[in-house]
Amino acid sequence: MSDFARRGWRCFGADAALGDWLSHAIPAAKAAVSDPANAHWLRCEGTWFAGVNILPNDAQGRVGQSGPLAGQAIDFIHTNLGLAPEWDRAQVSVTYPGYPRPRAGESEAAFRYRRGRDAAHLDGLVPHGPEKRRHLAEPHGFILGLPLTETDPGASPMVVWEGSHEIMRAAFTDRLAHIPPERWPDEDLTEAYHAARRRAFETCQRVPLHARPGEAYLVHRLALHGVSPWEKGASAPPEGRMIAYFRPHLAQTADWLTAP
Repeated sequence: MSDFARRGWRCFGADAALGDWLSHAIPAAKAAVSDPANAHWLRCEGTWFAGVNILPNDAQGRVGQSGPLAGQAIDFIHTNLGLAPEWDRAQVSVTYPGYPRPRAGESEAAFRYRRGRDAAHLDGLVPHGPEKRRHLAEPHGFILGLPLTETDPGASPMVVWEGSHEIMRAAFTDRLAHIPPERWPDEDLTEAYHAARRRAFETCQRVPLHARPGEAYLVHRLALHGVSPWEKGASAPPEGRMIAYFRPHLAQTADWLTAP
């Protein structure tokens, strides 16, 4: 079993193949974040820019005149996950000193969870309605994080609960055992998700994933993860802790539980 299969995450060291891509992606990301049309993504009293899919890349990952997205992490995805994805438009996630502060309309309990549990969640399970019932709306293949700014390790890194992907896989495999994959998005998965999440908190190690521009990290699509509060004294440039996240969709919904 590979480290990624066991842990649910893997970091990749400095990669020259990302250099050209970064030279185009970084200014494009900064422009997108500062664009007044995207100002509504600035939340938590100005400490979090939740920019969903705003990097202007194409399906090969090219930004402007850059080459296609390439490097060790992409080779690993092709070889070990058996995926050759069409790249979605990357999210540009930014945190600033002081994160987290309360989000507009956020309950006290939700803010405590954001601050105390890193707002830990599973991508693809989208909350619906006032009771935030969880449904599989976005079956992603994986999460690929590409840092765009140089920061201290305490500047709100992503955190992942190591091994939680197998807890989630087992829980949802049991819950969806007799339901055809085409009907999975209709199923309310809230109870199974909450129970698996509690078990992950109790049994899995919380691991911060800090990386520098030119490095990368890959997180399993079923791994519980979140964003750590900004540690006092942690430094970052004025642009904040900025990371591009790619989360391409799986071609087949069934692969959400069965793919590596």
